[in-house]
Amino acid sequence: MGSSLTTAHTKTTAESGADSRLPAPLFAALTPLRRPLFRALWIASLASNIGTWMHEAGAAWLMTSLTESPVLVALMQTATTLPVFMLALPAGALADGADRRRVLLFTQGWMLAVAAVLGLLALADALTPWTLLAFTFALGAGAAVNAPAWQATMPVLVPREDLPSAVALTGMGLNLARALGPALGGAVVAALGPWAVFLLNAVSFSSVIAVLYRWRGPRPKSNASTEPVLASIAAGVRYVPRVPALRAVLVRTGLFVPFASALWALLPAVARHEMKLGSMGYGILFGCLGLGAAAGSFILPQLRRTLPWDRLTAGMTAVFAAALAGLAVVRHAPGLALVMAAGGAAWITVLVSLNVATQSAAPTRVRARALAVYLLVFQGAMAAGGAFWGAVAEHAGSRAALLLAAGGLVASLALARRHRLGNAEIRPAPTVPAAVMPEPLVRRRARREAAGRSARCRLQARDLRRMPVPLNGSDNRITITIDR
Repeated sequence: MGSSLTTAHTKTTAESGADSRLPAPLFAALTPLRRPLFRALWIASLASNIGTWMHEAGAAWLMTSLTESPVLVALMQTATTLPVFMLALPAGALADGADRRRVLLFTQGWMLAVAAVLGLLALADALTPWTLLAFTFALGAGAAVNAPAWQATMPVLVPREDLPSAVALTGMGLNLARALGPALGGAVVAALGPWAVFLLNAVSFSSVIAVLYRWRGPRPKSNASTEPVLASIAAGVRYVPRVPALRAVLVRTGLFVPFASALWALLPAVARHEMKLGSMGYGILFGCLGLGAAAGSFILPQLRRTLPWDRLTAGMTAVFAAALAGLAVVRHAPGLALVMAAGGAAWITVLVSLNVATQSAAPTRVRARALAVYLLVFQGAMAAGGAFWGAVAEHAGSRAALLLAAGGLVASLALARRHRLGNAEIRPAPTVPAAVMPEPLVRRRARREAAGRSARCRLQARDLRRMPVPLNGSDNRITITIDR
């Protein structure tokens, strides 16, 4: 939920040019950290994300303490992702039509306040399952509005050639937090209780707020600041499906996420009710997902040089299906930790490929809205998938639900072959067809006003063609016809 000091973009580009040495393939993902603006925001978001994942682990564990229902436990994922499904398009239009720095400041402040109130309620032992779901939804709403603005800011922070590494590095930071946060959260819950991780999460948002507040220099602003929100949403929705590259991303997302969501939805119930793990054991198991994802982010630049994105994504989809099957059948904690690490590496590879493909296919003017549509499909599938797999586990058991999800993910590979991602490299932003993405309203109004002034000038010129003109200051007048 956290967003995942400054110099101008031209300065950072010049700095990168001064160091002409290319990093080794293994360390290519670290290249964007040479840029002060990206580095400051990355460190701040890492601290915030550690607090977020401590919160996630504590909230999921608290729900298993409040109820034994697999449906309510799985609804924690739905409560987190459903706000993105509901708010992604308005959030994308807002990010394209407002100062993104101010949007990020507002969303970070909102999430800080919600986490603080949740911590105080937990401290007072005043939480019920539905209250916890409501506050989780409120935090998800802040993350939903935050995400398009943050992701659309990425191309401002780094040049085009570093964008894949920046996306992977952002994912690596998120997954480092996912590796550390749950384990730390489990330890804090065991020592103090869930209220402590909620309050620590509230404090962690302040790191991002501080960096954003001190941001000076170029800021990511919109090219359509006066475009009405509904018109902006409609234009974005009309544009995205008509671009083949973006359409392929949406199809691949819709094929992968609904089945992959079973792992995130059912892991807490499997850890507590089937493996009988404590909060620390669950935190470590959850952290192995993040550790694997962080490792996957680190080696991803090298994998990109040896395998096409589409083949790499398909292979990692199969690995994630194996991780789902492993969660269904493996009940030995160290063995399951290895399975979760492999699943985390597969997860980050698929997500980075989808994210980079979206950002590279969308022009600046509509990038936030394209990302919003992608997030709409992604998080909508996560929300629906979480509720669905929870219901399946309620009636058939977690093992059957996970095996069914693994089989569905393998079957989806056959359909995915018809919608290839290409090589997902960064290309110059495509031209937006006027019929698909009309020019902003302010420009249309200016063009109409200019046309109106031109018409009035033509009328005045016509009147001037025949007019009485005095001769030599006398009262005698003649009519002069002015030729065109």
